[in-house]
Amino acid sequence: MPDRVYLDWNATAPLRAEARAAMLAAYELIGNPSSVHAEGRKARRLVENGRAALAGAVGTLPRNVVFTSSGTEANALALSPGLRGPSGGPVRRLLVSAVEHASVLAGGRFLAESIRQIRVTRSGVVDLDHLRDLLADGPPALVSIMAANNETGALQPVAEAAQIVHEAGGLVHVDAIQALGKIEFNINAVGADLATFSAHKIGGPKGVGALVVAEGLAGLEPVLRGGGQELGRRAGTENVAGIAGFGAAVKAALQALPEDAKRMANLRDRLGKGIQAIARAIVFADDVERLPNTVLFTAPGLKAETAVIGFDLEGIAVSSGSACSSGKVQPSHVLAAMGFDAALAQGAVRLSLGWSTEPGDINRALEAWRKLGNSLLKT
Repeated sequence: MPDRVYLDWNATAPLRAEARAAMLAAYELIGNPSSVHAEGRKARRLVENGRAALAGAVGTLPRNVVFTSSGTEANALALSPGLRGPSGGPVRRLLVSAVEHASVLAGGRFLAESIRQIRVTRSGVVDLDHLRDLLADGPPALVSIMAANNETGALQPVAEAAQIVHEAGGLVHVDAIQALGKIEFNINAVGADLATFSAHKIGGPKGVGALVVAEGLAGLEPVLRGGGQELGRRAGTENVAGIAGFGAAVKAALQALPEDAKRMANLRDRLGKGIQAIARAIVFADDVERLPNTVLFTAPGLKAETAVIGFDLEGIAVSSGSACSSGKVQPSHVLAAMGFDAALAQGAVRLSLGWSTEPGDINRALEAWRKLGNSLLKT
């Protein structure tokens, strides 16, 4: 059997060689990064190098980067009702787009009754008019809108939303976990007050995330307390090797970004058109700007679980949507928010590409879909 084809990069990316090398070097150290002796200072240097790498990549200062154990923890840390808005008072309510990751929809530390959802269009893009209405219907809010959707790949109008939110006296959190390394992202350019990231989506290790806060933002309440690490914003000894790998992955991803994005977009478009040509398939959000690597599709009568297993038996790794929802036999909340009925949404299959995806991988995926489409779809 030929080598397997990995087309689930939005779930996680393979560890980059640069990240692996940085981590192996870090594992040779014995110091705690909070210790003042030479061993501790060596560990601290690796943490700060990783912090500087991420800060430089997203347009902020190193002191504004808070390392966490994951993107999910970073989102929980960001969604803090103690945050101080432009007027100096704390935000007391949370507005989230209906297509956010589950870790954002959970609402962080906001009370359930203070959370409202922002509608999206049929293409999965935030409805800015509905955002305006929600902002006008109460005190200043923290608004959470992802940069790019993890299932459809649809890019969100973050900069336009941020302007609207700031004019209403609120704050903006951007889940940029799927955006980093795939599109250009700068916290200042989009007007974000907080932004979250995850190492393993760009070829760093699993188990490391980060929250970036805008310069001067006040009122962030720690989730984990008891230590002075991360300037008091996240207690616990830093994951030195993980942070070193994160920093190395960031540098590698940003260096390759222009070429990788263009190449993947071409492959994505060929994949999407091929899928549609083979069967009565629908590619979601193909009428708006998307990540250069993501195709989410379905067809009438298709069952995602069966299709994913079928692809797997053909040697191709794909998913039925968010990896955090794997194993759950239920329609995607993203597609439900976009207005698609449950029967159609239950058949959604996601293929996501990465830096090592080749044209031959696309050929094999299309061959597999031709075989599966003929056998699985109702005639």
